[in-house]
Amino acid sequence: MAKVPAAAVAASGLVGGYGVARWTKKRPLGGVALAAAGSLAAYEWNRQAGPRAATALTVAYVAAFAGSHPLAKKVGAWPAVFAVAGGVAAASWAVTRRA
Repeated sequence: MAKVPAAAVAASGLVGGYGVARWTKKRPLGGVALAAAGSLAAYEWNRQAGPRAATALTVAYVAAFAGSHPLAKKVGAWPAVFAVAGGVAAASWAVTRRA
């Protein structure tokens, strides 16, 4: 089975969570997708880089989710989601590539 990088899982969780919430019109369902991907990414971050890095990246993931809301008021919803997803993916890649 192919290994999917944690950076891709985290970015997909942010984009997918928003997409699910928007298209189903059920925000809690989007939250489930967001949390599931975040949990899987955190597990991989812990495995690859240790608990301190996993904690920091998980905080970044949650902060990105929260920060996308005010950013969306300035640039629009999808651009905000893609921007924060890219930021989390870049941070994840930078931390886990060293491990």
